[in-house]
Amino acid sequence: MGTKEQDAALAVVKATSAPIHDIGTSAYLSPDIAAWAAEWGWSNPFAFYFAGRGGMLGDVGPDVVTSAFGWFAPPAVHAMYSEGIGVGGATGAAARMAEAHGKWGEKHYGDVEGLEEIVAVTEDLVDGLEGSAIPLFVGWREADRSESPSGRAAQLMQILREWRGGIHLVATTAVGLSPLEAILTNEGPGQAKFFGWPEPFPDFAAIKERHDEAEEITDRLCASALADALSGARYSGFEAGVATLRAATP
Repeated sequence: MGTKEQDAALAVVKATSAPIHDIGTSAYLSPDIAAWAAEWGWSNPFAFYFAGRGGMLGDVGPDVVTSAFGWFAPPAVHAMYSEGIGVGGATGAAARMAEAHGKWGEKHYGDVEGLEEIVAVTEDLVDGLEGSAIPLFVGWREADRSESPSGRAAQLMQILREWRGGIHLVATTAVGLSPLEAILTNEGPGQAKFFGWPEPFPDFAAIKERHDEAEEITDRLCASALADALSGARYSGFEAGVATLRAATP
C-alpha cells in the first residue's frame, strides 16, 4: 500500500472512529434497550450489558470476559456478568443483545435515506476485516443480523465499535499501560470510577503520553485493516454513511 493510499485510509479511520463510538454508546445507554431488556427479564441494564456483550464470546466465565473487555475492574465484571448470565445464560443474553441493537436501529434509522447503500458498503467492510486478537469483534460479527436495513445498520456500527475497541486494547497493552492506567490516561479518574476502579488512583501524569502513542497505533492498525478490506473507491461512501447514521442517532 502506497503512501497516498495509507493517508486516505487513515483519514477515513480518523473521520469515522468517534461517530461509530458515539452511535454504540447511544444505543447501549438508551432507555429503549433498557426497556427491552427489562421485558426479557434483565431488570438491571448493566447486568444485561455485561452479559449481552460478553456473551458474544460464548459460554465463558467472567475472567474471560474481563480479559476481552480490557479496561473494566475485574470485580465489576464478575458481579455484573454473573448477574446477567443468571437471567438467560451467556449465549442467550448475547442473542438478545444483538436483537436489541437491531430493534434500536429499526426505531431510529427507519427513515434514513440511502440506507441500503450504507449497509452494503459497511457490511462488505465488516465481513472483510481480519480478526486476530479481537475476539469480541469476531463474536459480534458472527451474531445473527437483522433482516431490515435499519436494524442491520445499527448492528454493523456496533460490530465496528468492537473492532476499533479491540484493536485499541491491543495498542494500550503494547505501550505498557495496565487497564487502570489506560483509563486514567484517557478520560481520567471519573471514567475510572465508572469502570469500577476504587480510589485512590495512582499518579499517571508521567505516563499520559503513552495514551497518545496507543491512539496512533490504533489508527494505524485500523487504517491498514480497512485498506485490506475495502477498495479506496468506496471510502467516501462508507464515511458518508457513518456521518448520516450519526446525524440520525438520538
